[in-house]
Amino acid sequence: MQKQANMTLTDYEILLALSEADELRLRMSELAARVFVSRSRLTYRVDRLTEVGFVTREECEDDRRGLWAIVTDKGRTALAEATPGHHADIRRLLFRVLDDGDLGAFEAVLRSISEQLDDDG
Repeated sequence: MQKQANMTLTDYEILLALSEADELRLRMSELAARVFVSRSRLTYRVDRLTEVGFVTREECEDDRRGLWAIVTDKGRTALAEATPGHHADIRRLLFRVLDDGDLGAFEAVLRSISEQLDDDG
């Protein structure tokens, strides 16, 4: 992804989470939870995404300590351009090496993880 789209997988996940969020924005703390990175790592990545114009930040109206991360049109375009290559990599690196039995087991594991996440809220 770094070579093809000039972004890290974490950058991609950040842009995806923001693009799927209401009003295309999330509080930094919620964004960190969604992309499973530490707050310090998230701050570093969002700083980089801000520098290239993919993300902006705004203070939260109801909490002066809080910040919103907001995906820009440029960031959404970059995400759209990176997605086909990302999907191709997933197919090439993961799904092409699994046979039908492996796929069934993989699906069962993912379903179990998803159910656990749902139970945990």
